[in-house]
Amino acid sequence: MGLTKTEMFTSEQNQLAQLLKAMAHPARIAILQRILVFNTCICGDLVEELGLAQATISQHLRELKSVGIIQGTIEGVSVCYCINPETWKLLEAQIGAFLGSYKLEASCC
Repeated sequence: MGLTKTEMFTSEQNQLAQLLKAMAHPARIAILQRILVFNTCICGDLVEELGLAQATISQHLRELKSVGIIQGTIEGVSVCYCINPETWKLLEAQIGAFLGSYKLEASCC
């Protein structure tokens, strides 16, 4: 099978796939859960809480930030991360619509 032809799909399908791909790692889910609990987070706190190396945490944060799921602000020598509310609402709506489109059929398979 060749390269994925993203132009064959809608912008919404491509966007949802990109967001879900960025979230598709247990460390990234854990990072997002910590940010959601505390509403903001500093990278050093994540290292202590998750037990992963600083470089590993930074790479996961970079992936989440690159697709806009989180945003960060520099505070001295630290970067404070939080959920990007615009992207989060979009993700919530798209996943909700996608999952909600299934109609349970008892006689399927």
